[in-house]
Amino acid sequence: MAKNDALQQQLIKDLLVESADGLDRFDQEMLAIENGEGTSEQLNIIFRAIHTIKGTSGCLGLGKIESVAHVGESLLSALRDGKAIVSPEMTAALFEYSDALREMLCCLETEGHEGQADYSALLKKLQDLQNGTVVAAPVPTPLPAPAPVEKAVFGLFEEETEPATPPAPAAPPPSPAAGESELPANRSTAAASAIRVDVGQLDKLMNLVGELVLARNQIVQYSALAEESSLIAAAQRLNIITTELQESVMKTRMQPIGNVWAKFPRVVRDVSHELGKDVQLVMEGQGTELDRTIIEAIKDPLTHIVRNSIDHGIETPETRAAAGKKAQGRLVLRAFHEGGQVNIEIIDDGRGIDLGRVKQKAVEKGIANHEQISRMTDREIFNLVFLPGFSTAEKVTNVSGRGVGMDVVKTNIEKIGGSVDLQSESGKGTTVKIKIPLTLAIIPALIITSGGERFAIPQVSLLELVRLEAEQARKGIEQLYGAPVYRLRGQLLPLCYLNQELRLASARKKDLADAVNIVVLQADGRQFGLVVDEINDTEEIVVKPLGKQLKAITCFAGATIMGDGRVALILDVLGLAQQANVIAEVRDRSLLDKTKSDARDDERQTLLIFDAGAGSRMAIPLSMVARLEEFPRARIETSGAEEVVQYRGQILPLIRVSKYITALKAIEPVITDTMQVVVYSELGRSVGLVVSKINDIVHESITVKRELVGHGILGSAVIQNKVTDLVDVPAIIRIAAPTFYQTTTVSATSALPPQPSL
Repeated sequence: MAKNDALQQQLIKDLLVESADGLDRFDQEMLAIENGEGTSEQLNIIFRAIHTIKGTSGCLGLGKIESVAHVGESLLSALRDGKAIVSPEMTAALFEYSDALREMLCCLETEGHEGQADYSALLKKLQDLQNGTVVAAPVPTPLPAPAPVEKAVFGLFEEETEPATPPAPAAPPPSPAAGESELPANRSTAAASAIRVDVGQLDKLMNLVGELVLARNQIVQYSALAEESSLIAAAQRLNIITTELQESVMKTRMQPIGNVWAKFPRVVRDVSHELGKDVQLVMEGQGTELDRTIIEAIKDPLTHIVRNSIDHGIETPETRAAAGKKAQGRLVLRAFHEGGQVNIEIIDDGRGIDLGRVKQKAVEKGIANHEQISRMTDREIFNLVFLPGFSTAEKVTNVSGRGVGMDVVKTNIEKIGGSVDLQSESGKGTTVKIKIPLTLAIIPALIITSGGERFAIPQVSLLELVRLEAEQARKGIEQLYGAPVYRLRGQLLPLCYLNQELRLASARKKDLADAVNIVVLQADGRQFGLVVDEINDTEEIVVKPLGKQLKAITCFAGATIMGDGRVALILDVLGLAQQANVIAEVRDRSLLDKTKSDARDDERQTLLIFDAGAGSRMAIPLSMVARLEEFPRARIETSGAEEVVQYRGQILPLIRVSKYITALKAIEPVITDTMQVVVYSELGRSVGLVVSKINDIVHESITVKRELVGHGILGSAVIQNKVTDLVDVPAIIRIAAPTFYQTTTVSATSALPPQPSL
């Protein structure tokens, strides 16, 4: 209980600090608006400041502050949407409103409660202003003898108010003791004691420390050659101080994501209780450290996503029970490093997003017409929820419905060079994936050399190191369908050569050519080996983001400055693996996506070539291939009328390609002891396509020469100087397994190569 009390006090302190800054900014922007210098962006700023105060106070159970903030937020929303016009009466009321919020926050800090003041008159005035029922007050006639007035202090402003009748005796305020300074009325103690340092200043300090480290390294190197003991002692002292300074400055920028997540248990508890839902929160990876810039940028987006997941996603216990689910919903927050980036996932097991509802709203708001919607993929439609003002909520509540949450998410994430993606399955739930670059993050990395250049590999992607000597290297590396592989403890490990992928000339001597260094890495849950010239050492590196001109290069995640002052590029493990085709690019990487923009004939594509029957030569995009497997025929079983095989803890249905291609039905299948299978996966489901023989993987330009749509193939093309049929995989699966795409609409043309114009 004590731990919860301490957490509550810390959260209240954070609210006081953040609210004080927000209200100061509120007053600055309102003054500009009152002077006729306001813009729509200033209205957005003050709206979001009040929106944050309302949301945070509601999560902390501060109902009075929340209700007052909600009324002001509604008025500001009307102003922002053009439904109300700024007037002198409105600006005066909004200043009075900000003072009221300050008074309640000050009372919360000093007395532990929200105060006893009655703001009903102010709230009614704000509501009347929103409805347009307030008229300008007449100018008062000066009285010859004005009644005595008292000055009531509310934050920054002093207002003269007539004393109540009968006047209540007011106790004189206590004078500050000697040596004490009286705090300004508009700033809370918590806000006054907290110092917010501009992140830009920390960036500058970090850069200066980096330069100091480089100078230190040079001095230490020169002092090692000197004979004067005093110079050596001074260099050693400089080394110690610089190291401590570097560590301290780095720590000022790094924070575990658990600091942001600490408030979410309370958020989940309060929101779920308010909505009558039962939600279990699971947090994984709280220790994942992020740059302070990232922490500040993702705080509000994560809060919006969590609240929306509970409101829109997770159903009530009764609805879940009726759907055959557990009454208690599950919300998972997960953070981890992968591919040189910070990955954050917010996963709920709720109802998922109603695709039809999103389409309807998009048409109603004029975002797209019916024809455009029909051409959009499910992923493109789901991502419409990130558009400003887009909401599928039927009504506005204290939790959501104004259409600002997901807009804030996308805006804040993209400001720091990140990306956000949304995936949903009807009845199963929704996953929001956020990828953020490692801006100035400090990570352990493996330093390697290849082609005479040094590179850094994030240690989070590193599994092990393998060195093959002489004869072992010649025998250990094999060719499977033209691709190099290595048998690591009985498992095939696909290989890619860094020099080849980056077009580097090997700087190794010929007498060392027989030795092979393999860095075993993991990307997207799959393992592969990266062959490099030399493996140097591991060390902590500071990640510098790449410039705009280099961000499109998928092989690199950033850069770092080494101890000798030279720059080393940081490899993006996932991007490198996809470029080398050692893992399938199954996520939104259909052949159509690569060619539909121009349909240029010179576009190079990666295809898997195989035989489906005697004399046949077939091809499918490699992006549709999850894995290539070979099963002993003895492992093949029958379930109903289908052939199946036990595969990775699941039952994998098998489809013989030749059975569903018209031209091959008459060909007798070749019976062998093993069965070669192409595994195809889509949204968590997998199916095995049985082929006669897998021949090769090619990467070249193709042009469809002949169309045979409706016969199990999309057309024919000349590949490697041979006529090759392009298999219509979705069409075959629809016939063989009609329920495979039951919850996902996949067009047969999604795998089409560029079609010739007729």
